[in-house]
Amino acid sequence: MQTTPPASATATTPGLASHPLGDRLRGAMLRTVTEYRLIEPGDRILVAISGGKDSYTMLDLLGQARRRAPIRFDLLAFHLDQGQPGYDGEPLRAWLERSEIPFEIASRDTYTTVVAETEEGAAFCRVCSRLRRAELYQAADRHGCNKVSLGHHRDDALETLLLNLFYAGRLQAMPAVYRTNHGTLQVIRPLIECGEAEIAAHAAEARYPILPCRLCGTQENLKRDRVAGLLADLEREIPDLRAVMLAALKNVRASHLLDAELADAWESQADRFPPRR
Repeated sequence: MQTTPPASATATTPGLASHPLGDRLRGAMLRTVTEYRLIEPGDRILVAISGGKDSYTMLDLLGQARRRAPIRFDLLAFHLDQGQPGYDGEPLRAWLERSEIPFEIASRDTYTTVVAETEEGAAFCRVCSRLRRAELYQAADRHGCNKVSLGHHRDDALETLLLNLFYAGRLQAMPAVYRTNHGTLQVIRPLIECGEAEIAAHAAEARYPILPCRLCGTQENLKRDRVAGLLADLEREIPDLRAVMLAALKNVRASHLLDAELADAWESQADRFPPRR
């Protein structure tokens, strides 16, 4: 494990410099942060950084937001070395040191467990996510953090919606914020309304030192790949498809669904939430 001392309020984060795409992403993130009240005065936020484009972008954007915000909140980056073959975390470590954002790099061989516990033909993601979340929550507790920030973006939410609709028989995507089961931590997703293509373009512009993953992207014919392909096919006919689908997630008509429990809950709050057109 390695940690750095707390960052000063004038710390400089490498990466975003100042280019239009980074500015647009930061604006989109800040709108989400404001709408869902993801960050509040006094928050201490553990930022999960995997070494991929999404988490680098999230940490970089949050670092800039912290320096400009009218409120005080703290960030601590957390990276888990999962013991993957050929892992080299030095580029990430060097980037974090230059950023002057306090960080911890922890080493746990979750790779062996993920491979051993994943059934043949199944995706590694379920087991991997469970083990990584446990490490994140423990790290948050260890560092006195009240929130954990994850780098899921708009396309993750849309693909999750379709996966649940097609394969699990439920309408469920990814919320911008939720509490963990034991209720002591909030999990936030500041990039949930940012598009993956824009994040990828920004990451290339910022020249983040991306770390390859020996689990994600190593399997073929996964369900998530199939729904991602479906979205790409439909987008050729409907150019603003992803924006429309995101808008739908924010414009639910409970009265026109078939979930009796949801309908009862909506009816009980009818005075507060009149029907929308």
